[in-house]
Amino acid sequence: MRHRPFARIAAVLSFALALLPGIALAQVTPSAPMPGTVMTPEYARIVAKQAYVWGWPMVNMHNRRETYRRLPVTAILGNVRMAPLNKLVMFTDYVNPLQRDVAHPNQDVVYGAGIISAEKGPVVIQVPDFGDRFWLYQIANQRTDSFGSIGRQHGTKPGFYLLAPSNWKGATPPGIQGVFRFDTSVAVVLPRVFMADTKEDRAAVQAIISQIGMYPLTDFDGKAKRTDWNNLISLPTFLIGGESKSERKFVHAEKFFDQLGTVLDGVPPLPGEEALVAQFRALLAAAARDPAVNAAINQAAQETEREVVDPLFKLYNNGVELPGYWTRIFNGAAFGHDYLTRLAIAKSNIFVNQNAETTYIYQYRDADGKRLSGANRYQIRFKKGELPPVRGFWSLTIYNSEHFFDINDIQRNSTGTKNKELKFAADGSLTIYVQRNRPAADLVANWLPSPAGDFAMTLRAYWPDDKLAKGDWVPPPVDRMK
Repeated sequence: MRHRPFARIAAVLSFALALLPGIALAQVTPSAPMPGTVMTPEYARIVAKQAYVWGWPMVNMHNRRETYRRLPVTAILGNVRMAPLNKLVMFTDYVNPLQRDVAHPNQDVVYGAGIISAEKGPVVIQVPDFGDRFWLYQIANQRTDSFGSIGRQHGTKPGFYLLAPSNWKGATPPGIQGVFRFDTSVAVVLPRVFMADTKEDRAAVQAIISQIGMYPLTDFDGKAKRTDWNNLISLPTFLIGGESKSERKFVHAEKFFDQLGTVLDGVPPLPGEEALVAQFRALLAAAARDPAVNAAINQAAQETEREVVDPLFKLYNNGVELPGYWTRIFNGAAFGHDYLTRLAIAKSNIFVNQNAETTYIYQYRDADGKRLSGANRYQIRFKKGELPPVRGFWSLTIYNSEHFFDINDIQRNSTGTKNKELKFAADGSLTIYVQRNRPAADLVANWLPSPAGDFAMTLRAYWPDDKLAKGDWVPPPVDRMK
């Protein structure tokens, strides 16, 4: 009897030992193939296509950063303005219709642009007093997700704001109004300042935008810096790869997997992405060992670009379809695990704002579902009291087949709040006439000239009210005129 305790201990130990293989197995359950695992080219192709869809926006951002890295000074390069890394440049008017750096721009604001590279440290951005003018700074990480909200609708006060990598451990100096942190190796800052389409407002906005700036924290002295953005030098376009008919190409399928490893190092997985990223790292490791796998994933990249990415350029493949064949997204700059929408937007119109900041509603087709064409005449009629419900401003912008502007006689590629000469009918309605040829004299104020071939339109609503932001307001159809 006195030996029973020892027997019980022995039984417990035996039971525990029996469980050890299961316990050990649970501890080493991999999130990806174990190192050195043989990977067939066929399997690699499947994972490669997923990696391409996931990584395309971040590789795009990586290559934009590397383009800006070549710049010695802030300058004008052909039809664009660019600044070295961790600095910012402002335009002084609406964007040049011939620029090809960012597709699908608007023609309602004075833009600014700056790219931050985390290894260079934090930056300070200046926010002047805009008065009653609408303004917004988009600050987005390498995933093209916003990591902070700065603008009129957010109640942002004038002053200095710090944008810092998440691993930065320095002290925030006195005089900084707020700090925003980003966890990726690349970030972007895009100021947007509303400007009416008048000579007077073009002149008035210059003093304001001269106070917008971004520079390294090491240059911060607590005093606002001013820049005359009308006084920039010009540099040759070969520094950025020359000119282009379509958007400058920032993702090259044949180089994608050579760059993906750097992107994985600079973009930490979101919660829930750890296993997915581990799969991509295992894929790269297998490609480094096996030329057949390497060839297979590069072929998969070419196929995915052609079969998956290219069709997403069409705006009718973006987001949710609404009545009248309009489409829109509801999670701009907040894509998270929505890889489809993030990729579609990065391909067709990168750098959209948060949904509560700007609603984008896209159109490729008329009320009968037929492709919009410069060979036809159209009208869009807003009934009295049914203009886009906004607290900021709205516009209707027209694009050619490459999502850029065409040159026309009246230099108009959008219309809306900025156009003070719009004419309302006696019943309070507003009709926009979309056609290539000049209409009758009394209709020119409401004319939106169309390109010769296929075209697209986007309705933008800055600071939309809740009805619009939630999707309860829909634009009228685009009616083809007889």
